[in-house]
Amino acid sequence: MPAFLFWIFALVMLGFGAAVVINRNPIASALSLVMCFMGLAALFMSLDAFFIGIIQVLVYAGAVMVLFLFIIMLLDLRTETRRRMNWVTVVGGGMVALVFFLQVYLVVGQLSAAKQPFPPLGDPGMDDVREIGFLLFSNYNLPFQIIGVLVLVATVGVIVLSKRELR
Repeated sequence: MPAFLFWIFALVMLGFGAAVVINRNPIASALSLVMCFMGLAALFMSLDAFFIGIIQVLVYAGAVMVLFLFIIMLLDLRTETRRRMNWVTVVGGGMVALVFFLQVYLVVGQLSAAKQPFPPLGDPGMDDVREIGFLLFSNYNLPFQIIGVLVLVATVGVIVLSKRELR
């Protein structure tokens, strides 16, 4: 993948990630989170981790965000009211973020592994979907089934809780 595409997807992910926090409307914030997940999936695809990228779109951008939007609509959340900005907190948070990024830069600059090129990936002919499916249905069959039952119980619970009582 060309470097400019990496930077485009990274900026999309960071921009929409910031929009999740900045938006006052919960629906706009949830939709910004979907776009952030899409940018992350594109970054996984660029690393030749196709299975993780597809799962990112299907599970997180699909199922989890539908659940979030369902809960937001169920609770009937309104846009937050605007209040005055506390500049002391904003400046303090900015200084903490600046110190954090400076520390990360200095630590990564000290690592010898950060200066070396990334080693080549495994065999490109390996079918990762088949391997993951084999592991899920052989070694991890019981936990996979338990998670499926838990998701079913949670879905039934949400439907029961969302039913309105008739008077």
